[in-house]
Amino acid sequence: MKLLVTGGAGFIGANFVIYWLNKYPKDEIINLDALTYAGNLENLKSVEENKNHKFVKGDILDSELVDKLVKEVDLIVHFAAESHVDRSILEPAAFLKTNILGTQVLLGAAVKYKKRFHHISTDEVFGSLDLDEVIRFNEKTCYDPHSPYSASKASSDHLVRAYADTYGLEITISNCSNNYGPFQFPEKLFPLFITNLIEGKKVPVYGDGKNIRDWLYVEDHCEAIDVIVKKGKIGETYCVGGEEEKNNMTITKTILKKMGKGDDSIEYVKDRPGHDLRYAIDISRIKDELGWEPKISFEEGVDNTIAWYKENELWWKNIKSGEYKDYYEDQYEKR
Repeated sequence: MKLLVTGGAGFIGANFVIYWLNKYPKDEIINLDALTYAGNLENLKSVEENKNHKFVKGDILDSELVDKLVKEVDLIVHFAAESHVDRSILEPAAFLKTNILGTQVLLGAAVKYKKRFHHISTDEVFGSLDLDEVIRFNEKTCYDPHSPYSASKASSDHLVRAYADTYGLEITISNCSNNYGPFQFPEKLFPLFITNLIEGKKVPVYGDGKNIRDWLYVEDHCEAIDVIVKKGKIGETYCVGGEEEKNNMTITKTILKKMGKGDDSIEYVKDRPGHDLRYAIDISRIKDELGWEPKISFEEGVDNTIAWYKENELWWKNIKSGEYKDYYEDQYEKR
């Protein structure tokens, strides 16, 4: 099989490329990534000599390039997206262009050449749950996005389903919870906190730290996508979560403890505008129908993640010393 993976130099995309080539060494991957701030060829070092991996620098908004690449493959796995909520608040236009218009370009080519299309989405499209609610998001939950990022992803989900209904395109969609693990850009919670502590800096906690997320180790997510692509029902959506609901303060204190730090390393910062209270994923469908469930426990995942960032200081220090440094300072150190 030959795949087009969009956004395959980013956090989840790169992990997926590595996972797939290791598991299916005879398959071929064309990896399309624009190498914006979060895309990094260093993420793909382990497969750069693999003859079945072809990297193409390009934008999913480039319809001529997309048309050429889609024609060559059997399956499109679409990761490419602007994904950080804080950035979407500062510059929403970039999110609308990439996440909505870029997805439309890919869908158009997929329809033209009758290609199978898997779309990676987020639980943030469902909005927010109350902290004391017992319900969780599932495949029938109504959409209620609260940020430019989640609104753009909700729009792309609707587009994918519309192309399936209108043009008969063979699609599946997965809505995942918060990922963490190797290669995650240092603006996200886990890598930001871990790298700050390595550097002797404080960790910024939004508001009172009570916001809850369900945490999914990235390798488990890659396996879930594999299962959906291979066994999922065409036209359907699958919610993917780690079954590890934790509030931000629990995450913070877990990382502090594992890295030998105390509460004096916490810096409370002004809360994010429109900060959703709680995300929680019900994985009953993918578990019952496709036999997938997460394998990596939260404790193991945190240990793996801390170890990776300790062992790969050059990777994240190069990022923090570059373009990201100004953004990082503006968002956290000046509050």
